[in-house]
Amino acid sequence: MLAFPITGFLYRNKMWKKKAKEVAFDGTSTPVFNKMHAAREMGVPRLGGSLIWGSVIITIAAFVSLDLLTTFPIFDKLNFLSRGQTWIPLVALFVGAAVGLIDDFLEIGGNGNSTLPGGLPLRKRLIVVGIVSLLAALWFYFKLDVDGILLPFGIALPMGIFFIPFFVLIALAVYSGGIIDGLDGLAGGIFAAIFSAYAGVAFHQQQINLAAFCAVLVGAILAFLWFNIPPARFYMSETGSMALTLTLTMVAFMTDQIADGYGVSLLFIIAAPLFVTSLSVIIQMLSKKFRGKKILIVSPLHHHFEAIGWPAYKVTMRYWVISIVLAIIGMIVAFVA
Repeated sequence: MLAFPITGFLYRNKMWKKKAKEVAFDGTSTPVFNKMHAAREMGVPRLGGSLIWGSVIITIAAFVSLDLLTTFPIFDKLNFLSRGQTWIPLVALFVGAAVGLIDDFLEIGGNGNSTLPGGLPLRKRLIVVGIVSLLAALWFYFKLDVDGILLPFGIALPMGIFFIPFFVLIALAVYSGGIIDGLDGLAGGIFAAIFSAYAGVAFHQQQINLAAFCAVLVGAILAFLWFNIPPARFYMSETGSMALTLTLTMVAFMTDQIADGYGVSLLFIIAAPLFVTSLSVIIQMLSKKFRGKKILIVSPLHHHFEAIGWPAYKVTMRYWVISIVLAIIGMIVAFVA
């Protein structure tokens, strides 16, 4: 039900870009991207990610209220908000959503005649991710006595104080994968598969509240995806991708050493599409800088597949298939290793 008032608000207020993307991450022009996406960029609202975190907020508020206002045991079980398992990822979700919301409003207002910048600069967004992850890392290290990660088959990888910068680097790497939000339905399907896998991992490790949190997040993503499949009614944009990537980092560490699991190692399997997407951009930029030519027609990788002739829906669905397979493999590793 939340989707209808959000959709109405976005379209009434024309919450879309007023000007198509002009430059890539390295400052060069983007003629190939604009040829494929300019019309949609300027006609489809952003801020669709608000449906995801808005649904999570409403669900949590409902369960907490029912638990506090009634004496039925069932509501005590349904209330999954807990300091030990869900506070950290929930705070990450809210912070990412808020900062992403600011970026989206600036993006919307700063591409026409407005004097606002076209979104928060990447450097500032990375600083936010770095600060949030640093605070979380300090909490894990000093409060929860976590100083490393576990690898499959029970291999411990102690890091001591270096666990803190490692945590931050993982958060930045996961956040960079948020650029996969580039085709109708693409990011939604991939994030749904990722958080479904971590819901299964957390449940297997008896982290019931965290599993419930991930499951509610999946439900919210699927509600968003219902309206985001081609042709999309709205885009997830930064308020969704920043919220989800920050939350994913926290969930990965919550399912690692603190629960005798392998949550961080599983990231490289379950969330591989995010890392591959980031890597494709990095490789493209390095190739243009040092070789003077591109490897891909256009980056990130999913746009390259479009440029060579794959229809957007085919790219999206193939990414979904790969993501589901990787999610299953990741859960198998978590269950048997």
